[in-house]
Amino acid sequence: MKQTIILTLLFMCLFVRGFSQGGELSPLSKLSLLTVGTGTDLAAKFGHSGIRLQDPALGVDVVYGYGTYNFEDPNFYLNFVRGKLDYTISRYPFDLFKKSYVIEQRWVREQPLNLDLEQRKAVVSFLETNLLPQNRLYKYDFLFENCATKIPEVFEKNLGNALEFNFSHLGEQRTFRQLIHQNLNVNSWSNFGIDLALGSVIDREATPYEHMFLPIYVYQQLKHTTVNGQPLAGEETVVLDLPTPQDHTPFLLSPAFWLGLLSLLTLWVTYRDGQRASRSRALDVFLFAFTGLAGAIIVFLWFFTDHDATKGNLNLLWALATHLIVAFYVAREPLPKWLFPYLALALLLLAITVILWLLAVQVFSPLIIFVLLALAVRYGYLIWYLRRPPLPQSA
Repeated sequence: MKQTIILTLLFMCLFVRGFSQGGELSPLSKLSLLTVGTGTDLAAKFGHSGIRLQDPALGVDVVYGYGTYNFEDPNFYLNFVRGKLDYTISRYPFDLFKKSYVIEQRWVREQPLNLDLEQRKAVVSFLETNLLPQNRLYKYDFLFENCATKIPEVFEKNLGNALEFNFSHLGEQRTFRQLIHQNLNVNSWSNFGIDLALGSVIDREATPYEHMFLPIYVYQQLKHTTVNGQPLAGEETVVLDLPTPQDHTPFLLSPAFWLGLLSLLTLWVTYRDGQRASRSRALDVFLFAFTGLAGAIIVFLWFFTDHDATKGNLNLLWALATHLIVAFYVAREPLPKWLFPYLALALLLLAITVILWLLAVQVFSPLIIFVLLALAVRYGYLIWYLRRPPLPQSA
């Protein structure tokens, strides 16, 4: 409900009538960077950035923000999943901007930009040009085309060689995955899902400039950026002083609990099956269907979408999409003979997954340890089950 109210407010004023193309700005005009803290919803976990324009002589106080989307777009969810959704720049009153984050209970900080009148005109003219119908749409990319990455792009295109970034404050550079993890609780479904969906391409070290795909790094970088040798950012002010919300997912609803329970259940059922020289078909069907479905989603995200971050996903080594087909065969008895080499290969791929993890070729969610253990135990048991000595025939 909270998001619905916010989106409704935003889209009511999404394209408020422009006052000019920047040429009418008065000497009293001011530009500043607004940085929004993280929220509780996944879409809000990484913060937000916007550029505020104030001109009291014109009665203007608006915020320009990239990364806006419309739920009413045709095929919204399909296009979103496929990475083909059009995002847009928006402009809306500052009061509305502030009200939306009061509702979401997220802090907002403001950094004034030390730009002269001509530089301010250039930036605003650029933003207004972006708002034109023929320019406003762009293809969103989580790492390289989002609300944060657009901010340094605006400055670069309008301040030219006068702009200079100093990255010495960063110290240790991190991979994209490490940067993403800074905003997520390890034992959360959002973190588990992101690690499952995003591939090895995000395990490379981000350049200092690429750290600015997150709003908090744009905010920090502004303190170490100059224009004509002078600091770009002035003394910041706090627009909304609110604590960063914490992820309080109850343990009984967390992935660690449910995946750990799956692992323990698999161990117990497999031990019971071994005592009886039998096989629990329900468990086998669930394990193969569950991991097969995960594999099918990974295949889709890797090969059939435009998302760059989902490429090269080595989760596919343990989440085999072919398990969806195998699930139908393990539902029956006897098991087909070809299942023996298939399971042996699957077991080998589990070992390769662990090796690649240790070599940091791809960093997997630590929670998949529960899944890998369950699969290894069950694969091993099914291999034994297929090769077990025949039961003695009764007289």
